[in-house]
Amino acid sequence: MNFAQKAMETFSTDNNQIRKNPFLEPNNTPHGTMPFDLIQESDYKPALLEGMALEDKEIDNIVNNQATPTFDNTIIPFVHSGETLGKVETTMGNLLTACTSDYLEKLAQEITPMLTEHSTRILYNEKLFARIKHVKDSKPELDHEDQVLLDKIYDSFVERGINLPKKKKERLKEITKELSLSTLLFSQNVLKDTNRFKLHISNKEDLDGLPELQMEQAANLAREKGLDGWCFTLDQPSYFPILTYCKNRSLRRKVYLAHNTLCIKKNKFNNLNLVRKIVNLRLEASHIYGYKTYAQKALKHRMARNTVTVNKFINKLLEAYKPTAISDYGKIIDYARHTEGASFRMMPWDTGFYSHKLQLETFNYDAEMLRPYFELSRVIGGVFGLANKLYGISFRRNDSIPVYHKDVIAYEVFDEDGKYLAVLYTDFHPRPNKKSGAWMTSYQGQWIDINGKNIRPHVSLCMNLTKPTETKPALLTLGEVATFMHEFGHGLHEIFSQCKYECLSGTNVFWDFVELPSQFMENFAYEKEFLHTFAFHYETGEPIPDELIDRVISSRHFNTGIACLRQLSFCMLDMAYYTLTSPLKTDVMEFEKKAWETAMVGTQTKAKTCMTTQFNHIMTGGYAAGYYCYKWAEVLDADAFAAFKEKGIFDKETASRFRHEILERGNTEHPAILYKNFRHRAPSIKAMLKRDGVKSIK
Repeated sequence: MNFAQKAMETFSTDNNQIRKNPFLEPNNTPHGTMPFDLIQESDYKPALLEGMALEDKEIDNIVNNQATPTFDNTIIPFVHSGETLGKVETTMGNLLTACTSDYLEKLAQEITPMLTEHSTRILYNEKLFARIKHVKDSKPELDHEDQVLLDKIYDSFVERGINLPKKKKERLKEITKELSLSTLLFSQNVLKDTNRFKLHISNKEDLDGLPELQMEQAANLAREKGLDGWCFTLDQPSYFPILTYCKNRSLRRKVYLAHNTLCIKKNKFNNLNLVRKIVNLRLEASHIYGYKTYAQKALKHRMARNTVTVNKFINKLLEAYKPTAISDYGKIIDYARHTEGASFRMMPWDTGFYSHKLQLETFNYDAEMLRPYFELSRVIGGVFGLANKLYGISFRRNDSIPVYHKDVIAYEVFDEDGKYLAVLYTDFHPRPNKKSGAWMTSYQGQWIDINGKNIRPHVSLCMNLTKPTETKPALLTLGEVATFMHEFGHGLHEIFSQCKYECLSGTNVFWDFVELPSQFMENFAYEKEFLHTFAFHYETGEPIPDELIDRVISSRHFNTGIACLRQLSFCMLDMAYYTLTSPLKTDVMEFEKKAWETAMVGTQTKAKTCMTTQFNHIMTGGYAAGYYCYKWAEVLDADAFAAFKEKGIFDKETASRFRHEILERGNTEHPAILYKNFRHRAPSIKAMLKRDGVKSIK
């Protein structure tokens, strides 16, 4: 029996039968979805090892082909190589964030260096590159998408250093391996340090001001842990209401500091040294590639192109929004001092509390007022219904599709003509083995196989929204509704994809373009016509009152300056790390403070706090030298939504153009061209300024 056969089979002592590794078998499930019900943790390692062996064989077949290199005998088999490995890696990677375990965490640390070595071995295979280069140099007659693929593959080898001297390539291999382990450990530390925090409250008076729903959520959590009273975690739906509503200032301080000191404490989860290591390894690699900074390298394939453009963009917004932010913060301080006395000194853990009080007094609006109208099942119906109104697609729950956790629901997605489009998994609520935040991911992308079959995507939306209690269903805030719509927008980018190649399909686009479809969807959350389609009181069935929606809309400009500067501070921090030309040696917390000081408005605490050590986006995700993408995409999403406002937010002709020119095209064309095809002009910043209540910008 060879290694492949051994990897495919494991012995089951329960029934004395040989079971096959589900990763190495065809998926006998609806639409070929992952057979989560069959997968055991022990399946991952042999499947990963076999996946690497199979891909090595596939690469050898390309390299040893004696025929003259062509697009069909070199590029096509290369782009389809590693499908088995990709299936296992994708599943494991997704579950490490959505439903991890001690076993998977340990396996990731063990297998990551092997996977990294495997991928770099392919990217430094000179014989393989020689064939790819031959195809490129022969200038074959290709259609547009084939040419884009050829250029992308060729550039990926060159940009990873295939033409560099051997000594430099060897160092790059070492750096890649070190980075993969360091970023993995960073992410694991954030999750583990987050889960370490448990706030147990036994005196109800300490929670004075906290809404009834949050009290019930906390009581449920306490009971789950065998405790009396109330329990809180650092999951956003748990800790954020304390900062917003709790009158107990010392408790607000405790929760604020717990959240803002993640991974800086003197324990095994400290990420301070890992930050320096990650930043410096990326810088060293950039120097080897011939760039002065990591940002210079990263921005090569983004709309902004260079650091000058990014910094100019950030400074332009800073100039426009900072006066508004200063005014916003001044109003909060004035309100707090009017309430507490002239000597009151605002601290960071006070801002949310008094901001909420001021908003309530000014607009008679509180986020909790909307919860009764945003029961999760109705929100799901509203969001799916919006997609139906815009694009004609429909969603059908299918419980025969296996899922990885009981919280997950699987849907089939169908086009207007009834044709199957995709599978959509939804995973809405927090749990200890799931990272914080919200994200979209895929278990399968979209592409056209060698037989011409359109392989449709399997998309997953993961969030940490308010959970149901024993007496109430899951009731969301407007912010949580917007979060759902944001991730759903990413999902539509995958669902609608119509590309030949998976590496070009769906969300595989420039990072400063990828947030357009997601942020675009958030705009609907503030539209009366949309809210009236689903926002009904969960008990009475009464529709959300127009008068309440009007208050929401009138308060939309509230603290937009502060919100913008918060985002800009993250952009500036990101760019500060990745525009370094020499290694980072200074104290990370001091570096952070200096990097974003011009975007800071309001009183800062003297306590040691740090964002960087928990900033997965720029340390472990794809937003290194790219966090500006969120603000960049805001310009695009506001301008794109303005097109809908011009003809009606449900206008099907505009929606069809958005679908066909943006959502279906993936990375088959430069995003500036795609956007112009949709809007018939370049994007304008005016719509964003109008939406945010900022009058002018130079």
